[in-house]
Amino acid sequence: MPQIIVENLVKHFIVAEGGFLRRQSRTVKALDGISLSVEPGEVVGYIGPNGAGKSTTVKILSGILVPDSGTVTVSGRVPWRARQAHVAKIGVVFGQRSQLWWDLPVSESFTLLREIYAVPEKQHAKTQAELVEKLDIGSFLTTPVRQLSLGQRMRCELAASLLHRPDILFLDEPTIGLDAISKLAVREFIGRLAREHGVTVLLTTHDMDDIEALCSRVLVIGNGKILLDGPLEALRQQVTKERWLVIETHGPPPQPPPGTLWVGGVEILKVEGERITLRFDPEKIAVAELIAQLSATVPIRDLFVQNPPIEEIIARFYGTRS
Repeated sequence: MPQIIVENLVKHFIVAEGGFLRRQSRTVKALDGISLSVEPGEVVGYIGPNGAGKSTTVKILSGILVPDSGTVTVSGRVPWRARQAHVAKIGVVFGQRSQLWWDLPVSESFTLLREIYAVPEKQHAKTQAELVEKLDIGSFLTTPVRQLSLGQRMRCELAASLLHRPDILFLDEPTIGLDAISKLAVREFIGRLAREHGVTVLLTTHDMDDIEALCSRVLVIGNGKILLDGPLEALRQQVTKERWLVIETHGPPPQPPPGTLWVGGVEILKVEGERITLRFDPEKIAVAELIAQLSATVPIRDLFVQNPPIEEIIARFYGTRS
């Protein structure tokens, strides 16, 4: 049975416009009848442009907002009607908001959260020790939150959201602004959390590397409606079947401009030094045949085939619906 069930969810906001003398307002449909479900232990990516309704959905699922209409159950609870019981079973991380006390050391924030969630002291100590080790935050537990780097703070935010052992984790832009090393650490931890502890994760992000690394399934939202629900590969197939072939040559390759049709009728995307990136349709020309034709034309040192970047897939997906 799904752990999260959403049916025909609607949420509108009244937005003020105009100047002081001619003040007007308009209604924004943040969510326009969306339905979705998430199974226990799933890691689901929830993606879309700014203003699509992602954060509004997360705030309703976590009990912060009340919808205009529709039904929501999370582990059998209606979030905004059973807020105290609900928050005891969920963890929430908003990338641009903190649940830690700015002027207190991290460890004291963790102690306050233990009191707020009424976690038994022994359980809290055991859980904190595990999180400190796995997230590698022991060296700055005594540091005031305001003195932490963004990467350090986000790892502490993750720990704070998990101290009471929730079975669902809502992550809203958890890696925003992080450096590459911190992003990898956060991704690895979230993946392990789902695999080893069966925690259900709903991840909203603009970082498509997060999605590819973590999510078995994506929900694509636009203008308050769910546009696609399925595996990431289904999104790729719906948008394009094209693949990219990247070749590295011995010595400088020919310098045809991007957009030129080249050997085998494939399109040149870019030329960077001794590297050429080509766009091709595997249903029109097989990879082996394309490589054979290229090998007869240019001296190839190395090559590999890849999917177009997910950012491009998403951009094209929305472009077909604009």
